[in-house]
Amino acid sequence: MIKVLIVDDHEIIREGLKKILKDETDLVVVGEAQNGEEALNLLKDLDCDIILLDMNMPGRSGLDLLGDIKELKPKVHVLVLSIHPEDKFALRTLKAGASGYLCKDTALEELVVAIRKVYTKGRYLSTTLAEQLAFDFMPDEGQLPHEQLSKRELEIMLMLTSGQKVKDIAAELNLSISTVFTYRVRIFEKLNIKSNVELTHYAISNKLVD
Repeated sequence: MIKVLIVDDHEIIREGLKKILKDETDLVVVGEAQNGEEALNLLKDLDCDIILLDMNMPGRSGLDLLGDIKELKPKVHVLVLSIHPEDKFALRTLKAGASGYLCKDTALEELVVAIRKVYTKGRYLSTTLAEQLAFDFMPDEGQLPHEQLSKRELEIMLMLTSGQKVKDIAAELNLSISTVFTYRVRIFEKLNIKSNVELTHYAISNKLVD
């Protein structure tokens, strides 16, 4: 039996995922959490094989949680679910320790197959993502500026574009305000922009936010 933990801040999404899995005789949902802190507390005592992890949660994002999850439960496989298409964040999540990446738009059709594949083979790659990986280390003159950002820089960029203030980001990520300002400067330099307005415009133009 494949034991699954669902981590998503939307109850309707959690219920939808459970509905998809309930009729599968080899899958069982053993727990659910609505944020990262709750998920990490559950994992201390929970026996599970697969974590379905929402990438876009308030507070610590799924991308930020991956390191803590792998440290706490190294053998547990994490299948990331995101509203963003694969070409935006999939490679970044795999490099951070995820075993697979599913866009929520296609999760209904692929979820069960992906869980079984991750459980037996250790990784799930769609055809599109496999092609991306094949060319990952080849020089790409057309690389977009945000693809040069580190995991933390990207996380802070998305928080800034959502309208969060530097002091609130610092408190949420347990960083000093000066550290967040330093990240902000680096982000602006890499994206060649000068203001939060330009940052938001860049994010929208590149479909990094809705």
